Amino acid sequence: MIKYVIKRIILAVMTIFVVATITFFLMNMVPGGPFVAEKSISAQAQAALHEKFGLDKPLIVQYKNYMLSAAQGDFGLSLKQRGRTVTDIIVSKFPVSAKLGGIAVLAALSIGIPLGSIAALNRGKWLDDLIIVIATCGIAFPSFVICTVGMYVFGVYLGVLPTMGLTTPAHYILPVFALSFYPTAYITRLMRSSMLDVIGQDYMRTARAKGLSQMKSLFKHALRNAILPVITYVGPMLAFTLTGSFIVEKIFVIPGLGGQFVSSIVNRDYTVIMGTTIFLATLVITINALIDILYKFIDPRIQLK
Repeated sequence: MIKYVIKRIILAVMTIFVVATITFFLMNMVPGGPFVAEKSISAQAQAALHEKFGLDKPLIVQYKNYMLSAAQGDFGLSLKQRGRTVTDIIVSKFPVSAKLGGIAVLAALSIGIPLGSIAALNRGKWLDDLIIVIATCGIAFPSFVICTVGMYVFGVYLGVLPTMGLTTPAHYILPVFALSFYPTAYITRLMRSSMLDVIGQDYMRTARAKGLSQMKSLFKHALRNAILPVITYVGPMLAFTLTGSFIVEKIFVIPGLGGQFVSSIVNRDYTVIMGTTIFLATLVITINALIDILYKFIDPRIQLK
C-alpha cells in the first residue's frame, strides 16, 4: 500500500507538471494578449502592464518564473481583477462549484443505482425497456441541451423554477438536474449490466436455492459486488461534474469556479487560467487516487501495484 501511494504521488506530480506545461504554451500560442482588448489605454500603458506582470520577457523565462512560483503555491495576481490573487479567486469561487457538484453526484448515485438495479431485476419487461430508453437519452444529450430545455420548459413556459443564481434551494434544481443527468444515465446502465452479471453467478443461485428471499439476496450478496464498477466511475464522474459545471454555471449565471474559468479564457487572464487548471488537475488526480484506495478496502481481492 505504501509503495502504491508513493508511486501515485510521483505520477501525480509528473501529470500536473505536464498539464501545466501544455496549458502554458498553448495559452501563449493564441494570438493577442490580456490587454489588447483594452482600447482605452495607450500603447505605453500596455507596455507598462506587460513589464509589471513579466509578460515582456521571453516565453521560456516566463515559463520558468511561473513554474517556480507555482511550485511554492504562488499563482500570482489576476491580470484582469486588479489587486486580487489567483488563490483568493479560487478560494472564494470553488466552494460554490463544490457544493453544486456534490449535490449533483449524490443525486446521480441516489437515482442511478436503484434504477439500474430495478432494470436488471425486470430484464426484458416494459419497465426495463423504459429505463434503458431514458438512460440512453441521458447519455446522448449534452449538458447545454439539458440546460436550454430545462430553462425554457420550467423557467419560461411553466415559470415554476428560477433560472439564474443560487440564492434559494429552488435555484439548485435546474443546475443540479442538468449536471447530474448524464452521470445518472451512465450509472443506471453500468449498474444494470453489473447487476445482471452478478445475478447470474453460481453463489447467487445457491443463495436462492437455500431459501434466501430475492430482496435479502439482492442486498446481502448482489449489491455489494455489483456496485464495484460504479465506485470506479465515481472518480471520473467527479471530474465530469467539475468540468461540466463550466457550461452549466455560465448558462445559469452561477458565481462558481467554472464560470470564472470560462470568463478568464475569454478575457485572456493568463494567471487565472493557469492557476485554475493546476488546481482542478490536482483535485481530479487526488480524487482518482483516493477512489482506487477505497476500491481496495471494499474488495480486498484487488491488488494495488
